[in-house]
Amino acid sequence: MTSIPLQIPTYRGSTEGLRDVPHLDEGVALKKKDFTSASEVRWCPGCGDYAILAAVQGFLPELGIRRENIVCISGIGCASRFPYYLESYGMHSIHGRAPTIATGLATSRPDLSVWIVTGDGDSLSIGGNHLIHALRRNVNLTILLFNNRIYGLTKGQYSPTSEIGKVTKSTPAGSVDAPFDPVSLALGAEATFVARTTDSDRKQLTSVLRAAAEHRGAALVEIFQNCPIFNDGAFDVLKDREQAEARIVRLVDGEVIRSGDRVAVRAAGGGVEMVPEAELGGREPLVHDVAATDPSQAFALARLSEPGMGSVPMGVFRSVARPTYDDLAREQVAAAQEKAGGPATDADLEALLAGNDTWSVA
Repeated sequence: MTSIPLQIPTYRGSTEGLRDVPHLDEGVALKKKDFTSASEVRWCPGCGDYAILAAVQGFLPELGIRRENIVCISGIGCASRFPYYLESYGMHSIHGRAPTIATGLATSRPDLSVWIVTGDGDSLSIGGNHLIHALRRNVNLTILLFNNRIYGLTKGQYSPTSEIGKVTKSTPAGSVDAPFDPVSLALGAEATFVARTTDSDRKQLTSVLRAAAEHRGAALVEIFQNCPIFNDGAFDVLKDREQAEARIVRLVDGEVIRSGDRVAVRAAGGGVEMVPEAELGGREPLVHDVAATDPSQAFALARLSEPGMGSVPMGVFRSVARPTYDDLAREQVAAAQEKAGGPATDADLEALLAGNDTWSVA
């Protein structure tokens, strides 16, 4: 199958994600090899993770920031090996808890570009609660959610994004669970940057990742990623040229939302539907606006992605500016320190620990 390249949109919204991160000295440049660690890459042959890793290693030099100011935090799963393969700082944490660690790091260290690499099981099952709160708080994080619709590391159980009826080792009669749509979930949590791309389209993947890294706030990128062992071909209809032309809904900021000869219009029930352009009958096509403060149209677009993948929006759904949790928390700390006459000293801490609000237990 031949992958079809997608149009690359022009993004609006917050682009200050790297504002406080030290950049390289003038005349100094890094290359892909500078972000490639000496660790042996261990994924199954044909895994989509290889393509994502290559794309990340390839575009990180373009950000112009130092390797020691990039941190990659992962949870558990195949995707969680990512920090080992980047020549930067990183941490392989525990199942679903990467957002909690990354939140503390981003809040205490504004000089870092903090990334989370996670999978659909890690982030949407045991880690679901942590993910939605990182998004609603708008912590300055870049979150890459690898979605292969299966548990790969633990050998093929159905995941929170597996379609209804999915037959796996844990659902031999077919899954009865209604799946999560990561983009819908992120938009519902008021994430300020939400996008979707795929492992096989290097150009769009790189463009979306760059926009996410430059966004100030919580940026979630869902990446369709093939698992050749336990869910091979899950996204093949989006990689075949003819199928992709008929199914992929291209989200280009400021342009009519279209897929082949179909365009998006407002449905009678208030959602969005795709209809042939020749059959509009006076209905106005919808124009995509990534910076719309009301996320309802973006959410309606996300709902097009039913399990059959007849219409799959790809690109940036939303990119808006809103104060970040870490900036606001640091402002409160600075205000408290100013009121107290300066930062706490060792003597202040000792007095606090030995103050009246302590008890001795015999």
